Amino acid sequence: MPLSIEEANQRLIAASGGMFDIEEINIDGVMTKVWKSAPPTLRHVFLNTKNYFGRDYFLYENERMSYEQHYQRVVALAWQLRSRFGIEKGDRVALSMRNYPEWPVVFWATVTLGAVIVPLNAWWKGNELEYGLADSGSKVLFADGERIELLKEHFTKLPELKHVIAARTTAPLPAGMLRYEELFATAAPANELPEADIHPDDNATIFYTSGTTGNPKGALGSHRNMCSNLISGAFVRMRTEIRYGRVPAPPPGPSGHLLSVPLFHATGCHGILCGNTFAGNMIVTLYKWNPEEAIRLIEREKLASFGGVPSMVWQVIESPEFAKHDLSSVQSIGYGGAPSAPELVKRIGESFPQVKPSNGYGLTETSALTTSNSAEDYLEKPTSAGCPAPVSEVRIAGDDGQEVPRGTIGEVWIKGPQVVKGYWRKPEATAQSFTDGWLHTGDLGYMDGDGFLYIADRAKDMLIRGGENVYCVEVESALYSHPDVMDAAVVGIPHRVLGEEVGALVQIRPGGNPTEEELKKHVASQLAGFKVPVRIDMQRDPLPRNANGKIMKPEVKKLMGLA
Repeated sequence: MPLSIEEANQRLIAASGGMFDIEEINIDGVMTKVWKSAPPTLRHVFLNTKNYFGRDYFLYENERMSYEQHYQRVVALAWQLRSRFGIEKGDRVALSMRNYPEWPVVFWATVTLGAVIVPLNAWWKGNELEYGLADSGSKVLFADGERIELLKEHFTKLPELKHVIAARTTAPLPAGMLRYEELFATAAPANELPEADIHPDDNATIFYTSGTTGNPKGALGSHRNMCSNLISGAFVRMRTEIRYGRVPAPPPGPSGHLLSVPLFHATGCHGILCGNTFAGNMIVTLYKWNPEEAIRLIEREKLASFGGVPSMVWQVIESPEFAKHDLSSVQSIGYGGAPSAPELVKRIGESFPQVKPSNGYGLTETSALTTSNSAEDYLEKPTSAGCPAPVSEVRIAGDDGQEVPRGTIGEVWIKGPQVVKGYWRKPEATAQSFTDGWLHTGDLGYMDGDGFLYIADRAKDMLIRGGENVYCVEVESALYSHPDVMDAAVVGIPHRVLGEEVGALVQIRPGGNPTEEELKKHVASQLAGFKVPVRIDMQRDPLPRNANGKIMKPEVKKLMGLA
């Protein structure tokens, strides 16, 4: 029998030599558990990269940047931000581009000054980018040529935006706009960062949520938020080893991670960029996601990990190129951002027998990580999102905000040092979503007797068929378990009497050819009759997802002719 989560927590803390010691402190009037050993600020994380100067840091196509080159560029840009553009602590610096090597340079140069980085969604249109720039009050914008083109009609509407720096473009620029390369051509040589007085709970980031109604909200994150999850991530990985009686192995030497999600997403920035920078690993990026190119990169660079959202892992495994390449370097496959099929765990085991897969649950508002499920725990409970680190608390709340019994569905509330400070310039929205340090996620879920979290659905996406609640994730999981289904999205079909009926759009794997009736029978073998879709549309193309990896249900309804 494995140790309980609580037993494993206590044993790992006791055996960590102080690495996982916890204290409780007052953060903005809320008593909060924190890691005593977490880096105080992101500036400390960056300065630690001096230890990795002999290693590769960032690879984009054929452009390879070492940790030493990156350090020098960040220092040079930080001085330009301070002396040339007047950026001080608390000023906002916006960043909107693909996963180019310039992205991490701008990120680290900004946060090491105590300024606030504002990564804008590179998938947004011009008016959406204008909104993010205006709402954040950004003083400087770094953008690639594609984003400059989208914004060219909007710059006159942004009086707070004083400087625009264009990267990756040879097109003529409007008067007053600078090219990224010019900053380094004129930068005075410097070996150390400008001085900055930064505290753990100072503002560090504004990441915009992918709201489905109204304008997106800027989640205001602190240095502590991001630095806490660096330790939490290490803890939850080691806890599984302790649970099953294994001695956690020391961290391996420098390894490479394939970054397949956007850096403007919390997973990409908080989890992958910051996590691998802290560990001294190499980060490899693509111009855009392509499973065949991902396979070639994994083999060529002997990458140790990849992931993203579950559909990306499916696409790698199902690719006709998969069997032609040596992917034995892969040691971990992790994903989140969307529900995953239990069948995917089985397929990973068959295709990557050396790998213990993992999934996780988190939000922009929780700085990516909240719970994690890996190795034997994941095999045993493949539909669970796992358990939090001991500095984090998860409550399943009823309508009155009080905790409901185990096994009962309620709203998932989260508290901990990774929970952001609130929504930028939106006090009413902050008051609605945060209570005494608890974030109301809007997700419905339940906890089992072992303390594992299960996500049932988004509260606003739940279907109600004739008065009965239908949790979309439950139906999607049943569809996923069919061997021919790669992806699935469940939506409501209007019904005059019942209000809604269950409908679904699925992506069929290459070579698969199930009938609609076969899929309905498959769901009916697992779920009550009222949960079985009355209509299942099938396609070969990937389902529409936003940059955060979440299914865009309005687009699904359009594809099904329901909107």
